[in-house]
Amino acid sequence: MTTTIKVGSRAGVRVSNRQNAGRIGWLRFPSYKVGRAALPPIWLLRSLALALFAVFVLADSVTAEESPQPFSAYNYKMAGDQQRTRIVMRFDRKPDINWFLLRAPHRLVVDLPETKFAIDEAELAPRGLVAKVRYGKMGDGHSRMVFTLEGPFLLDNLAVLENETSPGYRLIVDVVSASEDAFEAAMRERIAAAPDAGTAADKPKPQPDDDRFTVAIDPGHGGIDSGAHGVNGTLEKTITLAFGLELKNKLEETGKYNVVLTRDTDIFLRLDERVRIARENGADLLISIHADSIRQRGFGGATVYTLSDKASDAEAAATAARENFSDALAGIVVKEEKEDVTDILADLIRRETHAFSIHFARSLIGELTDTVNLVNNPLRSAGFRVLRAPDVPSVLLELGYLTNPKEEEQMRDADWRARAAANIVDAIAIFAAVKAKAGG
Repeated sequence: MTTTIKVGSRAGVRVSNRQNAGRIGWLRFPSYKVGRAALPPIWLLRSLALALFAVFVLADSVTAEESPQPFSAYNYKMAGDQQRTRIVMRFDRKPDINWFLLRAPHRLVVDLPETKFAIDEAELAPRGLVAKVRYGKMGDGHSRMVFTLEGPFLLDNLAVLENETSPGYRLIVDVVSASEDAFEAAMRERIAAAPDAGTAADKPKPQPDDDRFTVAIDPGHGGIDSGAHGVNGTLEKTITLAFGLELKNKLEETGKYNVVLTRDTDIFLRLDERVRIARENGADLLISIHADSIRQRGFGGATVYTLSDKASDAEAAATAARENFSDALAGIVVKEEKEDVTDILADLIRRETHAFSIHFARSLIGELTDTVNLVNNPLRSAGFRVLRAPDVPSVLLELGYLTNPKEEEQMRDADWRARAAANIVDAIAIFAAVKAKAGG
C-alpha cells in the first residue's frame, strides 16, 4: 500500500509498507508502522502544525493592520509661568495630530488618533497659563485633549519629536500669553484652514426592526467630558453608563421594548447627536441619565427635569447651563438651529410631546419614591438641549448628587442601581399603556 500527499508542485509524503522510509520533497525521514499502515514521524507532524500556526498568525497580523491598536500616551508634564508654558507628553509611536483654537473660554484643542491615556491626575493641576486639561475618546479612531487657558494666548510651537534615548515619541506644546486681538486672529486663521474643526462626524445607528415601544436611554457625558466628580473620585460619566446599561437589561428582560442606547462605551457624543439617535430610531421616550454636583456637600436627592423655555427655578437654570455646556467643554462648535415656530402642525406636535413628557415625569417620580431619595419639588424644568426633540417625549433624570458621600456610595452600588432601574421600568410600563390609549 502506498499513499502520496502532494504539497504544491514539488513536495509530497510517501509512506510504504515495504520500506521504512518516506519522502517529502528532497528530505528523507524514517517512518513508523501502526498496524498495517506506516505514518510520518512526530517531527513532521510538528512541522505541519507550525506551518498552520504561521498561517493563523499571518491572518491575525492582517486583521491587526486593519484595526490598529490605540496609541499609548504617558508621562504627561507641564511647566512654566503666566508668560509661557510648556506641555510634554510621550507616545509609544508617532501620532498624527491636528489642532485648533476656541474662545469663551480660551482653549487649545488637540486631536489625536485613538489613544489610551496613562496620565497622573496630579500633573493636570493648574500650572502656568493652563487652567484645566480634559482628555478622552471622541469616537472610533479619534481622541481629543482640550486645554483651557487663563486668558488669550498664542500657540508658539507644537511638534512631535522622536525620543533620543528611549523608544517612542514626545509631543511638545508651547503656549505664550498674547492679546485678545492676536488670539482672535490666530483662531480665525486656523479655522479657515480647517473648516470642519470642532465638529464630529455623524455615524449611523442600528434601527429597531419591529413596532414595540421604543425607549432611548442616554447615559450623560462620556469620553473627554467626564461630568461631575464625586467626593471619592467617582466620575459622572461612569455612573451614567453603568446605570444606563442596567436599565437597558431590565427593559429587555420584559421582552416588551426596543431599547436604544445613545452610547454603550466611554465615548463623547454631541448633545444634538443624542437627540438625533433617539429620533432616527423612532423613540417613543427618551430618558437622559445624569448625576449632579453642588457645593453644599450634604445636599442630596434625585430630580426629574422636563423641557421649558423658562426655568422653573434658579437651580434648574444652573443645572441646564452646566449640562448644555458639555459640547463646549469637549471643544465642539455649537451651531444652534432655528425652529420654525410659525408651523401650526409642528407646534401642535411639540405641545403634545411636552404634555407626554410631563405625564411620564410624574409617573417616574411616583415609582422612584420607594427606592430613591428625592429633592423637594422633584419635578422641575429648564432649557436642556438634550430634551429638544419635538416629537419624542423626553426627561432628564438626575439620580442624585455625587458631592453627597452617601448618594455617591449608593450610585456605585449595583444592587441600588438594579432596584432604581426596576422602578423606572414600572414607570415606563405605565406610560407606554397611556400613550397606546392615546394613539401615540
